[in-house]
Amino acid sequence: MANITQTFFMSSFRVISYNVNGIRSAMKKGFIEWLKTDPADIICVQETKAMKDNVDHKQFTDLGFHDYWFSAQKKGYSGVAVFTKIKPDLVEYGTGHKVSDDEGRVIQLDFGILRLINAYFPSGTSGDIRQDFKYKWLDEFFNYLDILKKKYPKLILCGDYNIAHKEIDIHDPKGNKNSSGFLPDERAWMDKFIGNGWVDSFRMLHSEPHRYSWWSQRFPTVRLQNKGWRIDYINVTENLKKNILDAQILPDVKHSDHCPVYLELSK
Repeated sequence: MANITQTFFMSSFRVISYNVNGIRSAMKKGFIEWLKTDPADIICVQETKAMKDNVDHKQFTDLGFHDYWFSAQKKGYSGVAVFTKIKPDLVEYGTGHKVSDDEGRVIQLDFGILRLINAYFPSGTSGDIRQDFKYKWLDEFFNYLDILKKKYPKLILCGDYNIAHKEIDIHDPKGNKNSSGFLPDERAWMDKFIGNGWVDSFRMLHSEPHRYSWWSQRFPTVRLQNKGWRIDYINVTENLKKNILDAQILPDVKHSDHCPVYLELSK
């Protein structure tokens, strides 16, 4: 463990969060070739839609990644995974909330004094039942994180939050005011979350508009027109704010209806 911790502190810590909308689909579209360009030390993906055994995961280990998967019990649904060139000290699967864990929504890894949480927040777009589940999940997760911070003060939370926080984070705020992902209660949850000791790493460095991480597939031209939403985040606890070196959104990477988001922390 000492060697792992020492390795971490020798350099900066580069993390990518990426909803791949099906890992096997992304792999067919050049995901592995992109990984060969060394985009980050740790790649956190959401919506894998696959079990580890159903994926040619040797392609990841051949590139030097340790791979950790937490898949949904339902086939072809949800799921998170982490591909990391820095071996973690500990991997924790889920949060202990059974319904969430059955859907493979959270995986956590420890690197020295840091805990990295990769989360796939629920969507409410399919109707009231899932929207209600989303609100319940958000409340449970907020409380879970609040307790976790006491044990692990330095946290990184990345993932697809399925919420555009501010009007600047969505191309048409007026037209989407009643859309799941931009509802007042969802945005209020983000206000409460950020106000509870978290830093939006991208917005800390970037105040410009028209920076999005997801574009609807229902309308093929919206990505070309950049009519998107920023719903993918890498947030850190306040005590890591001074360590933020860079934060980016990478819209030119196209294996999914989302694109990767990036964070680099100093040692």
